[in-house]
Amino acid sequence: MSIRPVKRLVKAKPALEGAGVHLRRAFGFDNTSDFDPFLLLDDFRNDVPEDYLAGFPWHPHRGIETITYVLAGTVEHGDSMGNRGAIAAGDVQWMTAGRGIIHQEMPKGDHAGRMHGFQLWANLPSSQKMTDPRYQEVKALDIPEVKDDDGTHVRVVCGTFWGATGPVDGIAADPIYLDVSIAPGRRKILPMETTRQSFAYVFAGAGKFCNASAPLAVPTEPVGWADTTPPSQADNRSLVLFDRGDEIMVQAGDDGIRFLLVSGHPLQEPVAWYGPIVMNTQEQLQKAFAELQEGTFLKR
Repeated sequence: MSIRPVKRLVKAKPALEGAGVHLRRAFGFDNTSDFDPFLLLDDFRNDVPEDYLAGFPWHPHRGIETITYVLAGTVEHGDSMGNRGAIAAGDVQWMTAGRGIIHQEMPKGDHAGRMHGFQLWANLPSSQKMTDPRYQEVKALDIPEVKDDDGTHVRVVCGTFWGATGPVDGIAADPIYLDVSIAPGRRKILPMETTRQSFAYVFAGAGKFCNASAPLAVPTEPVGWADTTPPSQADNRSLVLFDRGDEIMVQAGDDGIRFLLVSGHPLQEPVAWYGPIVMNTQEQLQKAFAELQEGTFLKR
């Protein structure tokens, strides 16, 4: 057994998306190979309605899958396939854009005006870029939760973990998507298949990853990344990218720690990406935008 060392530890940086939504971007729009098969992770946590109510009006996607996980407030959605609905605290929306879809996502705060959720983009392999669009909506009660004797608590959104299998299925990247909570002061080892690319995103509490008895290596920051956090501590809005190994070790701080733990099998394919469309070549990308202009983007 080998503990995965931390390859990089950075802080999510502010970004403005949609019609004016203030959020934090953990990664995206730069080096895709480090997170392959994932492309982007946004934390749209906000307590100021004026900073998120404009939402994400109608826009296209092709070549990817988007995963929206809500912790507070609601997100009303609609798409060109006729789907309509809303996801609330604990719910998940998983959309396969495939050959093309146009949709909108409009966040609404809870009774106190709070909005909190995450959106993860997963790439589609070249063989499935032009597959039929598909949509999955999963309610909070349908997401299994598993607990260990030491108080570790895991919601299994997708994939299999500790004998529980998440309800979201048929995803090309074969991801495991977990919401992990570890009690204050506890040290926990979590299994992780060696061949998977994996990362953690801390959104409550703090703690150390890797061997908690040894300091983490100072991360190397590529151009475009946010400021690095102190190497020994991963706290709120910290992104932890892991190197290879088959286990992840976490030492929770005095207030415990809660984080997303996500992994998937790398596609190792070229990426041509502009805005909401991700293809394999520039020619495919140009064709997609030409079809948008011509009105032939949606395939029946």
